Amino acid sequence: MNYRHAYHAGNFADVHKHVALVAILLHLRRKETPFAVIDTHAGRGIYDLSSEEAQRSGESEEGVARLSGHEAQSPALAKYLEIVRSFDAQNYPGSPLISDLLLRSQDRLAAIEKHPEEYAALRAALSPFANARAMSGDGYAQLSRLLPPPERRGLVLIDPPYEEADELYRVAAAFADAYRRFANGIYLIWLPLKENAPADALIGELRNAGVSKLLSLTLDVGRAANEPPGNLSASGLLIVNPPYALNAEMRNAGEELLPLLHRGPEASFAVEWLAGAP
Repeated sequence: MNYRHAYHAGNFADVHKHVALVAILLHLRRKETPFAVIDTHAGRGIYDLSSEEAQRSGESEEGVARLSGHEAQSPALAKYLEIVRSFDAQNYPGSPLISDLLLRSQDRLAAIEKHPEEYAALRAALSPFANARAMSGDGYAQLSRLLPPPERRGLVLIDPPYEEADELYRVAAAFADAYRRFANGIYLIWLPLKENAPADALIGELRNAGVSKLLSLTLDVGRAANEPPGNLSASGLLIVNPPYALNAEMRNAGEELLPLLHRGPEASFAVEWLAGAP
């Protein structure tokens, strides 16, 4: 699967992923002690929704555009929309900018991107932020060098483009190594859900790594009657060491998002403990 993000920025999966990202960061902010955010596949930082790529796919129209004017009840969704609306309508912030806008002066962000053109854009996007560092290189390789963070608390976001056939294997291997180094960290892993087997295999690998707390968040927007079968319609998030009550917060956010983002009658969302249910 080729998930070149310029075509998909602001789509339903971005909304799902970024609301969860905001929810986790709001939890981390509740303690005064500093935390680190490591983004292994950061992309370019900000995306032009009027670009040829975005216009060709039109996916933001089925994603963030559907939230226009919505007054959110969920705190995480409300903060996400506040951040998105702080940019003009044609620009959508990626995970590095969303993260940095939620950091305090004592917190920091390490955002990694390997594609030179994307890295140059990322570096420019993060240049106004003193506590953000753009890093050029392979996110999986760089991750091991950054763990454990000196702060000893924080979030690792693993959100690859799934361009390579062995991507899920690389995610599993990178996570296992990272978890050995930073077992008390929070990990947020995104994956496109096109069939159950790859997701099940990754869940098995996370369990084999010794994970004791694992939460699954799924958003399936369903399919319209005339929609091509290859279109992505389901987004999966696996959260290792989720903060207290995140499951309830994301269930509330999911109840708000589903009526706004659904495309077909079989749309659904799920919040499920896969390990360590309280």
